[in-house]
Amino acid sequence: MTEPQIGSIQLDRTVDSIVVGTRHRADLGDIETLAASIKRDGLLQPLTITIDGVLVCGARRLAAIKKLGWRTVNVWVRSGLSDRLGQLLAEQDDNMLHKPYTQLEAAGLYRELKQVMAEDAARRKSATQFSSENQPGNDGGANFAPPSNGPLGKSREQAAAMIPGGASHTTLEKIGYLEDIANNPTQPETLRAEAAAGLERIEAGEPVHPIYQAIRDADTTERERREAELHARAEAAVARAKAIKKGKRTPPRPLPLVTGDGQPVRYPLRAFVQTWGELTNWWTHYDADTLAGELTDEQFENFLATTDGTLRFADALRAAREGTTATERPRLRAL
Repeated sequence: MTEPQIGSIQLDRTVDSIVVGTRHRADLGDIETLAASIKRDGLLQPLTITIDGVLVCGARRLAAIKKLGWRTVNVWVRSGLSDRLGQLLAEQDDNMLHKPYTQLEAAGLYRELKQVMAEDAARRKSATQFSSENQPGNDGGANFAPPSNGPLGKSREQAAAMIPGGASHTTLEKIGYLEDIANNPTQPETLRAEAAAGLERIEAGEPVHPIYQAIRDADTTERERREAELHARAEAAVARAKAIKKGKRTPPRPLPLVTGDGQPVRYPLRAFVQTWGELTNWWTHYDADTLAGELTDEQFENFLATTDGTLRFADALRAAREGTTATERPRLRAL
């Protein structure tokens, strides 16, 4: 293998030594046809790599070459592409002349371009502000398209304009918002799933804005619900603190018995635990002979009805925990 020379063709670069870094094109398209063309006509356009062997242009050609089983390939070694911004711009130039980006691929490249441009602008601004050797007029221009030092919206427009395909920066921002929702573990699972499904629909060709607006509305509703819940908890905590300070004890709010349509209300787990916690060893506090003489018939029947219902529920609960149905187990002994 010949030694790589900057700005020259290297005739026998081993294919395995070429490093494919982070690429924004995830869908390489029809590689079979490209491989057939290269096999028939040869590699008409060499791959472009950096001096360190990182692939800049030619991801589809490299995939086709690997498919053909080539061990070496001619490459073009380029200088001036050692910084990330240069590599990103070279990648977008290469792809602009070939297969266009999908919406999600364009959004990913837009996001990284915007970040790199902001970092580059910050470095240049810092140099002009704090270095006497790099005052305005002495620090030179950027190697590639100069990042904007203006408002953020201008930088977004510049980043979007660098991506072939015609999507506006507002559309790319909306896709980025959906990706943030889908990948944010602090968001509700249902909302994340809806955002992920929306991204799949966009990738399939559906318009971005209706999907974005639906997820945005759901996100807003969920955020308002969480804020209202936190506000209610804060108010309750303040009320309890004031009651304690005044020496008063706030009575617990009674739980509702039935819903608006007459169905029994399902209580939360903590209500179940609290109820049975208070009944622990309750029978040790009463004398059966005394109660037998003092309870009315109605009070005694109410006690038996509650006990019978409790036993039925205990059977169902035990069967559910053991993975069987209540009818498969013998009933607990009734009173």
